[in-house]
Amino acid sequence: MALSRRAVLITGAALGAAGAGAGLPATAGAARPATTVTPAGSRRLSWPFTLGVASGDPDHEGFVLWTRLAPQPLAEDGLGGMPRRIVQVRWELAADERFRQVVRRGVATARPEAAHSVHVELDGLLPGREYFYRFHAEGHTSPVGRTRTAPAPWAMPAALAMAFASCSQFEHGWFTAYRRLAETEPELVLHLGDYQYEYAKDTYNVPGGNPRDHEGPETRTLANYRQRHAQYKTDADLQAAHAVAPWVVVFDDHEVENNWADEVPEAPDPDFASRRAAAFQAYYENMPLRRTSVPRGIDMQLYRRVRWGRLATFHMLDTRQYRDDQACGDGYRSCPAAYDPARSITGAEQEAWLLDGFRRSEARWDILGQQVFFAQRDNNSGPLTVTSMDAWDGYAASRDRITRGWLAANVRNPVVLTGDVHAHWASDLKLDYADPTSRTVGSELVCSSITSGGDGADSATGSHPWLKTNPHLRFQNNLRGYVRTTITPEQLSADFDVLPYVSRPDAPAYTRATFVIEDRVPGLHQTYDRPPAAARTFGADPDPADLTRQTVDSETTRP
Repeated sequence: MALSRRAVLITGAALGAAGAGAGLPATAGAARPATTVTPAGSRRLSWPFTLGVASGDPDHEGFVLWTRLAPQPLAEDGLGGMPRRIVQVRWELAADERFRQVVRRGVATARPEAAHSVHVELDGLLPGREYFYRFHAEGHTSPVGRTRTAPAPWAMPAALAMAFASCSQFEHGWFTAYRRLAETEPELVLHLGDYQYEYAKDTYNVPGGNPRDHEGPETRTLANYRQRHAQYKTDADLQAAHAVAPWVVVFDDHEVENNWADEVPEAPDPDFASRRAAAFQAYYENMPLRRTSVPRGIDMQLYRRVRWGRLATFHMLDTRQYRDDQACGDGYRSCPAAYDPARSITGAEQEAWLLDGFRRSEARWDILGQQVFFAQRDNNSGPLTVTSMDAWDGYAASRDRITRGWLAANVRNPVVLTGDVHAHWASDLKLDYADPTSRTVGSELVCSSITSGGDGADSATGSHPWLKTNPHLRFQNNLRGYVRTTITPEQLSADFDVLPYVSRPDAPAYTRATFVIEDRVPGLHQTYDRPPAAARTFGADPDPADLTRQTVDSETTRP
């Protein structure tokens, strides 16, 4: 495939980290860099930009620029081989990728107590503009990143190209999906959780064995989480996705521990509070977040809004930190407590913030970026309703209040974006899921995993048994991938992109299905359904056998 000028730039940026002394291979998905060591007595750093660059949380005046210095990224102490001293990092922002038109420059301080991470929060820039950025530290220059400001608050842009992804388990495969996402050159990327996983090597396995291994023990301490984030960030494909566009991130459970709920761990753990605080600290250090998200002990402000002119408002939710513990235990249950109106997945304060946002919204599209399945998914064909207690099904009254809230506020086009379940899904949203004929009041788009669950398997549209039990569910596919959207004033179009395998690098990607949501018409309209044999692929040339390979359904494995 012939890459565009910007795709070549981003590819070169990610691989530039590999070629400048970090020891990363110049192929997709560098598993583990060679550890370069600064000679004894020398104060000059070895190549420190092994974790790449990123930007995030754009508004109409600015964004956050991020990097973290780590010449030895897999160091067990989590400090990346950095000396325990402050390092001054110069940064540049330009209107062109060759930095002939530098519009801002400055110096940031990388401190050892923040794992030498750098967050440069810029404002006063022009709205709706593309920019390029890079960092310099002790004689070294970082790869180049591309970012942009949001349109002016009063502007109605013609279109927004936005992609969203979730669930990238390093051990379960290669991050080629991130590379393919980067090659589509989105203007904005949402990551909806499970950016990294906490497990020790060989704890969470796919059939046939994991293609790659985690370094270090299960993450419990700040050093553990810093090391784990660094291992993920050394991946060249992930670096390419970060460098292509600003990201807006929220966490789910695995950034801390599987299925945690507020201050309740999965299993009894007297040290869970310190574990949660360590996970939050490392998450902030490794993400392009604003200073409003700096953790304070076990608390971290993560729910927030990103406005894209009058076209779209993204309400980014936190469905972990404030939720009541899962009713009737984790897993699928028929559980009366799931309908208790006193229980909440968002907490009262966040719920009030969201409902107020609906009332104040002037956007054409109000989009919820969040973690777990919103629509009802009943996996029982009999009279009992059996649903996941870890999803909004386990907090049905909470879901009902949010849904009625957007109806009461006359939200023009409500759309929910979701991760978590390791498969693509698309669904209509209802007030009464027990009545299939009740009116549709919104739409939900669910992205598959980047790797979690392993290779996955393709299936004919409509073949999943839960689609019959839940007629509001319109689509399911169990291959790995991401979702690309094009948002215009007239419609939101969603392409469900998939990869035939992740067990080895350089897979192609293709669009498995496309759905459209029309302005003021709640619900999904499928416009494209293409099985692998007829699909248009992009990226690496595929082996035809790989396009029909059948493997495990990830939703039967550990989520």
